[in-house]
Amino acid sequence: MDKVRIGIIGAGRIGKIHADNVLRMPNAEVVAICDPFADDSLRQWAAARGIGIVTQDSEDVMNHQGITAVFICSPTDTHVPLIKRAAAAGKHIFCEKPISMDIAQTKEALGAAEAAGVMLQVGFNRRFDHNFQRMRELVRSGQIGEPHLVKITSRDPAPPGKDYIRTSGGMFMDMTIHDFDMARFLSGSEAEEVHAYGSVLVDPVFAEFGDVDTAIVTIRFENGALGVIDNSRKAVYGYDQRVEVFGSGGSAAAANDYPNTAEIHTAEGVYRDKPLHFFLERYNDAYIQETLQFISCLLERRDVPVSGQDGYQAELMALAAKCSLRLGRPVKLAEAYALASQLLVKEGIQ
Repeated sequence: MDKVRIGIIGAGRIGKIHADNVLRMPNAEVVAICDPFADDSLRQWAAARGIGIVTQDSEDVMNHQGITAVFICSPTDTHVPLIKRAAAAGKHIFCEKPISMDIAQTKEALGAAEAAGVMLQVGFNRRFDHNFQRMRELVRSGQIGEPHLVKITSRDPAPPGKDYIRTSGGMFMDMTIHDFDMARFLSGSEAEEVHAYGSVLVDPVFAEFGDVDTAIVTIRFENGALGVIDNSRKAVYGYDQRVEVFGSGGSAAAANDYPNTAEIHTAEGVYRDKPLHFFLERYNDAYIQETLQFISCLLERRDVPVSGQDGYQAELMALAAKCSLRLGRPVKLAEAYALASQLLVKEGIQ
């Protein structure tokens, strides 16, 4: 394979970001972009970028013999059927997180990709952030000894709208899932147990959907290390993304990124700009790097850096957190799926 030829499924904000990033790569091209609501504005957008095929039907992408990989950037409830279809068509797959909101369906999707022998990468872009990459290097090299504590702060600058909240899957599956993946990434261990606490302090609309907007999750890892994640849907000062790993030989921390490092010192106080506003600004380069890595792995025939199993484990942690919040006790990952099924039946959802 001399060049990776890609079909984008889902032409929303993230789909267009991935398309633009692929177009930066000399060894890749976007052959087609698909969206059920494709219209003249999307066709104009695609034409300006030299993307020859714009379609409303994903089968046009799956059946295209020249396309070697697909980027699945459509709503979460479409991910599993699209992964299965792409695997059957022999296409390699990049899928945005989460793979699904149902662990059983996620396992089916992973099984389909494995049986077809296609690569599947999950879009946990934060792993490719320059700060968090450096943190992982420090932990892996042993410079801070054995990890004892992992602390993650992740707070959005503003809450999403009601329509988004309705279909988001809840804070743990939508937002904290990135932090669950980061906790595994930095600790170098799988989680054994989680305990979640949550409140509605930002907007009562979250309560309408049985969700929370403020949360703390504690984690016990299999290697004995402990983790703490704190989340908020609204930090008035901007996008707050910080981590710390404390170990037997020291600690390492990564602070927020800022538009610049300038500070103003006056008699009234010391001031600087707020952190970069939101994920598109904060993780712009990380999105580029994850795309670059996916394409490189296909060309070099090596394993992708964020596997379907990584996606599965983060989803399992999110499921355990949801059960923990509902039951008011710690939940082991080994019992999370059975507990979730029991709760759904008890509440008449299944």
